[in-house]
Amino acid sequence: MIKSEFLQGQSCNAYDYFGAKIVEGGVCYNTYAPNAANVELMLNGNYYNMQRDENGVWSVFIGGSKEGDIYQYVITTKTLERHYRSDPFAYYSELRPKNASIVYDINKHQWNDSAWMSSRDKCYNKPMNIYEVHFGSWKTKYDREDDGRLYSYDEMIDMLIPYVKEMGYTHIELLPLTEYPFDGSWGYQVSGYFSATSRYGSPDGLMRFIDACHRAEIGVILDFVPVHFVTDFHALHQYDGGFLFESDYEFNRYSEWGTALFDYSKPHVLSFVKSSVNFWIEKYHVDGLRYDAVACLIYQNGRKECPINDSGIWFLKNTNYAIQKRHPDVMLFAEDSTDYLKVTAPVEFGGLGFDYKWDLGYMNDTLNYIKTPPCERRNHHNKMTFSMSYFYDDLFILPYSHDEVVHGKKTMLDKCFGTHEEKIATVKTLYTFQFTHPGKKLNFMGNELGEYMEWRDHKELGWNLLTYPAHDSLHEYLKKLHHLYISEPALYEYDYNSSSFRWIDANNNNQSIFAYSRNDLHGKTFYMVFNFSGIKQNYALRVEQNGDYEEILNSDRDIYAGTNCLNEDLRSYNYCLQLRLAPCSCAVIRKRF
Repeated sequence: MIKSEFLQGQSCNAYDYFGAKIVEGGVCYNTYAPNAANVELMLNGNYYNMQRDENGVWSVFIGGSKEGDIYQYVITTKTLERHYRSDPFAYYSELRPKNASIVYDINKHQWNDSAWMSSRDKCYNKPMNIYEVHFGSWKTKYDREDDGRLYSYDEMIDMLIPYVKEMGYTHIELLPLTEYPFDGSWGYQVSGYFSATSRYGSPDGLMRFIDACHRAEIGVILDFVPVHFVTDFHALHQYDGGFLFESDYEFNRYSEWGTALFDYSKPHVLSFVKSSVNFWIEKYHVDGLRYDAVACLIYQNGRKECPINDSGIWFLKNTNYAIQKRHPDVMLFAEDSTDYLKVTAPVEFGGLGFDYKWDLGYMNDTLNYIKTPPCERRNHHNKMTFSMSYFYDDLFILPYSHDEVVHGKKTMLDKCFGTHEEKIATVKTLYTFQFTHPGKKLNFMGNELGEYMEWRDHKELGWNLLTYPAHDSLHEYLKKLHHLYISEPALYEYDYNSSSFRWIDANNNNQSIFAYSRNDLHGKTFYMVFNFSGIKQNYALRVEQNGDYEEILNSDRDIYAGTNCLNEDLRSYNYCLQLRLAPCSCAVIRKRF
């Protein structure tokens, strides 16, 4: 049944049949290689002939084979070339640079996260503050570049999880952990779509890490790469001597990254990747998957001026519909740089079926704004307001991701214009804008430290920065901001309800000041004021009620490396509060009850 569904593009669990399956007395090995002239199993240095059925599936049962055995498929092509291949459905792989597959019992972990699993949902009306993490460089044991420097899945349980809780993050998003050969690809050039990378330990180690996250009430999102795969010849590329996973036409076969593109016009490819999505949800209990490079699935070459990618859109609709029906509590995220409509609409209503879309327009606009000298920001005022003109068209995440702190783009702090002190002030104000703006939040690791050095996948973050008062103050400010966000429903509960947000001052380009309010629809209102100018200013904030108000957060407080230009004992007259605003600062205010 699974085999026929796989060939028809209808399978979500092809991994239950293909690959190395431990059964009573041994292991059954199955691989789909319809273009091969012959397939052998190389198992622990011994060779066994496999039998082909009418569909091109090759199989063999090896009595006495067991967990831990090392194997490869030796495929003879129709041109009589002989290649050693990793199992496309392997659950575990040898540590790179080796690339053979390892027999593994994927069902042996005893999960202890039933309380989390029974209550999780898509967080539409809950806070979602995502910490994007590259597992191999958050912290390392030492700087020397060898395998011994990496912390394991198990070791990170006692390091990463307490930090995430302390800082007020609600979810961890992990850069791809599907197996990959080259460290410098950060996991985005995949060789094993069902294999948790062995860099950090065994599949059970990753399961223990996710289990521990759930027991600490932290969600786990996995970065997933559905567009392309690595061309290393031990993996999927020309797997059986033909173009099994990629296009038969060379023009459509390769990506701009030097990888091979999945051909979703082939039903078995659809089943393969759809099964991988389902696999990480069912076997690893992940709470969401973020699809990388969705623009390339919507448009050919990922650009709007190119034709629609019909097979890519079919993959998205088919897969997302199937996953949403099977796992209505799991989130699907689109990293999509286009303005394609209805990305987060259900497939039944003509959408692509995602739950959230990264707002890359917001990201680009706000980062371009902070690069501008304060005296020129009046000419770019709309960059900070434009996001709200389309915000309710989709369900958006506001990201400052790893892509923004590499390849010469500078770090978040270093993007800001000005002296070191001005940069610190500006980035605090920017983050406050992000966390009070409607939409869920995402920040890459290190953003909270005020890094000046761009992220390097082979070096740990600059934790030594916290010995410097300004960076430690930024870190403490963000901790306070995060906890304010997750504790106040007005800042998250009705993100996607337009009645919960109101511009108070959207067009004050002369002062480079922005003001808006957020409310929880139960009478509790927060007022946010941002002075992105380079000068201290007085400002009259319009409020809805007269009475006493309190400033619950001010980025210029001295404990956050500010000058203590604060607003205390606030009382409104004629529905106005008279405020003092330090240069490049912000204030969050609410009425006293």
